[in-house]
Amino acid sequence: MTLALGFLAAVLLALWVVPRFVGFASQRPEDHAGQGPAFDPRKHLNGPILCEGIVYGPLGRVSSRFVAHMEGRWEGNRAILTERFFYDSGRAQDREWRLTLGNQGLVAEADDLVGPGRGVVSGNAVQMKYRIRLAPEAGGHVLDVVDWMYLMDNGTIMNRSQFRKFGIKVAELIATMRPVAA
Repeated sequence: MTLALGFLAAVLLALWVVPRFVGFASQRPEDHAGQGPAFDPRKHLNGPILCEGIVYGPLGRVSSRFVAHMEGRWEGNRAILTERFFYDSGRAQDREWRLTLGNQGLVAEADDLVGPGRGVVSGNAVQMKYRIRLAPEAGGHVLDVVDWMYLMDNGTIMNRSQFRKFGIKVAELIATMRPVAA
């Protein structure tokens, strides 16, 4: 019995520790320092943006697809980023981010966040960490999110986000964000 509990504890520890040193969770903003093109949120999250993405559930299968129309409006170091999502289920969702860019990076607020989100801009990447409360029809759960945006040479932003509950990955999002010509 003790051997089985010890083995179970070792497996659980490995499942918790290994992802922090390998893969998505092991990335750090400084890994992208000096890599170009430089991600400037005031430039690259400004104006109309077309976003297309996929959400994967906890077992790695596609749970939904979406297209979103976004628009960023900056005044100095503050911005409003509006989003209108259209999901493959037919559901539409409106969101609004309030961003502030300062010496300590990005601070993000939205109505569905639990407290402010914090972001670090480094080279061609932005890492955001925040807690989001899902809509009641999605269970109302509060999830921890790590969101990475990578600027490509052509101005497209590749976005990858992982959503966790109690440290366990429950969803992942992959999306492209492309500027729309005015």
